[in-house]
Amino acid sequence: MSLNRRHWLTAAGATVTSLWLAGCDKLATNSTFTGVLRVAEKWTYRAQRLVADRNALAAEFTPADISKDFKANGTLRPQDDEYTELMAGGFADYKLVVDGLVERPLELTLGQVRALPSRTQITRHDCVEGWSSIGKWKGARLSALLAQAMLKPEAKYIVFHCFDTLEQTLDGSGRYYESIDLVDAMHPQTILAYEMNDATLPVRHGYPLRLRVERQLGYKHAKYVMRIEAVSDFSQIGRGQGGFWPDRGYEWYAGI
Repeated sequence: MSLNRRHWLTAAGATVTSLWLAGCDKLATNSTFTGVLRVAEKWTYRAQRLVADRNALAAEFTPADISKDFKANGTLRPQDDEYTELMAGGFADYKLVVDGLVERPLELTLGQVRALPSRTQITRHDCVEGWSSIGKWKGARLSALLAQAMLKPEAKYIVFHCFDTLEQTLDGSGRYYESIDLVDAMHPQTILAYEMNDATLPVRHGYPLRLRVERQLGYKHAKYVMRIEAVSDFSQIGRGQGGFWPDRGYEWYAGI
């Protein structure tokens, strides 16, 4: 996708967010309005998959382009007991769980994740709030991880379950999660980042693992990943829209 299109989409996202903050969140609870948006999103998604090069890379930059101050957004340090206990132990007991529709469920230590085939890339993060930053990321290729787990034929989506709870809800839908389809999951730039700007991934940016899915808006880049689940659909996860923010009115497919 062209950089001009990415600029336009980022600006459009900023406009939508400013309306939301100004009180237009009422629209997000209007079933007719959100239904129209979801139909439009499905058409956009299908058109992208039909005409766009599925392996086209997002723009990559040089070390000179790296932002001096890469904004940390969302949760800056999870307060969930599970995360704080792992942090107290230096994450020695951390295991990345890979399950769902796989032939070989996995539980990987950070060392085992770092031993997977990796990729390093300098890319731009575009937030729906209207800002962008450029950072250098190194992480395990998600495609290599999924190859090791051996997806079952019925798997269609990959769900990322995270440590951070953003809302206390009775239905348990307040914990952050996101999902992508297999096209984005297998893309060469889709990684589980454990380094940022040649250093260990900072806690505020998602330690120990953060999804980088470079052709999508920032809220798709799930931080604090603890579990990866392969599913045929996500209607029974959270509130059924495929992610914490999609459950609250944002688009599920946030391609740029």
